[in-house]
Amino acid sequence: MKNRLLALFLLLPLALHASAAPAAAPDTRNLVFYEIFTGSFSDSNGDGAGDLPGILNRLDYLNDGDPETESDLGIEGIWLTPVFASPSYHRYDVEDYYTVDPELGTLEDLKRLIDGCHARGIRLILDLPLNHTGIAHPWFRRFRNARVLHNEGSEYYDFYLCHPASDLPAGHACYPIPGTDFCYEGNFSREMPELNYGCEAVRRAALDIARFYLGLGVDGFRFDAAKYIYFGDNARSAEFWRWYAGELRAISPDVWLVAEVWDSDAVTAQYFPAVDCFDFTLSQAGGLIAETAAGGDVSRYTAYVEKYLSGIRALREDAVFVPFISNHDMDRAAGYLPDSNGRIRMAANLYILGPGAPFLYYGEEIGLRGSRGGAATDANRRLAMRWGDGDPVADPPGADYAKQTEATVASMRAQRGSLLSYYSRLIALRKAHPEIARGTYRALKLEKTDLGGFVSTWEDSAVLVLHNPTQKALTLSLPEAGLADFTVLSGFIGAGSAALESGTLTLEEQTSALLRRAPAPER
Repeated sequence: MKNRLLALFLLLPLALHASAAPAAAPDTRNLVFYEIFTGSFSDSNGDGAGDLPGILNRLDYLNDGDPETESDLGIEGIWLTPVFASPSYHRYDVEDYYTVDPELGTLEDLKRLIDGCHARGIRLILDLPLNHTGIAHPWFRRFRNARVLHNEGSEYYDFYLCHPASDLPAGHACYPIPGTDFCYEGNFSREMPELNYGCEAVRRAALDIARFYLGLGVDGFRFDAAKYIYFGDNARSAEFWRWYAGELRAISPDVWLVAEVWDSDAVTAQYFPAVDCFDFTLSQAGGLIAETAAGGDVSRYTAYVEKYLSGIRALREDAVFVPFISNHDMDRAAGYLPDSNGRIRMAANLYILGPGAPFLYYGEEIGLRGSRGGAATDANRRLAMRWGDGDPVADPPGADYAKQTEATVASMRAQRGSLLSYYSRLIALRKAHPEIARGTYRALKLEKTDLGGFVSTWEDSAVLVLHNPTQKALTLSLPEAGLADFTVLSGFIGAGSAALESGTLTLEEQTSALLRRAPAPER
């Protein structure tokens, strides 16, 4: 198998076949995103902490702005984990939304990063934790003082969720406010008090934050813990996001919004009328992507995607499918999808050669590892990016993971057929077939074969995508499958190769193929 990894280098000539993509206006929705845990990515000043100038220095690695080059990943969007002033390394306990944490840089650095992204055609979204603040936030100090002084006239008296100590809501984590008979809610931790969105002043403050960063040039937001706005009440939380997203779209009609609603599809469906949501059914070791990549039923996977797309677009016409394998709250994919058996590549094929806006977690492209393990610390899932060029970025506080990959960006760039080059070529293949992301998706129901796939039609063009996640070569008679008009093999990528002869496609193990109809003859 390893020897045939070189087959993927046949990819671009096929992907850029003369009969290929229709002319496409820029797509601002169905983008390939890259999540960066900001403090772990790249260090520009030698203090060991990743920072905004460090990310700016690495933009050409993500996307150099030149579609003709092959040395970058081709990333179209970046999600930055929180950059706001905070006492913790993860910065989800914000103490000042209007100040960039000094360890990461300044607002001017953020503005330079935004401009650098836009110059390369990259959209930048910020992680915005609005469910709670840090305990050191001035809002919380004013709230606490108002409660101690019984100052019900204070704007901050009802700024946070608060209950009489004698009547605490069941299942909610509450902590006493010294000098009072009240407790505040902190369902994530004592250090993360929860804002009260039943208070109009809180809603105005949350809107002002987003308005400020949109004015700075940010393209949108990822909303942390979106279902906890009203703890245990999805209907009320979803209604808040409907209001909030509507206000943001009034400010910036093209704003990019995605919510973390870590729950079943039935629950996320309540939020889609307001915002797009990550698809957690697909993620992690037990998710549908990993299951399918391990030789599972591709038709089951594509049928799920078709049903999911139909469901979310019935809820909101412009809803975007947001698949991913892993993020900063999860064990890294390289632990359960190792490159040694090709599964990480097959997994990437399944969701990147698919509709919507796929999200990669930084380092996924070099097989970066990290898991909570016995240490039970999320720091082990957020380890330093391995550049191999002397970048001094260090692991976050509390990390003790000892099984990191030896691979680096530098070593993979020097290795023909590396995982890094695979991701770069895979994203290029997706871009060469814009129907994949933007078209109308139809899952195939193929019989008597382990092949599976879909047809996606956009404007006057269609692309057929087929996957073989098994360990053996498979064949498919396209005419017998009702696909006789797909006569041009326009690309393939994987552990093996693909061939189309007399209407029969041969697709080798752990490989995906893309086909188009022959162009109409000129008259």
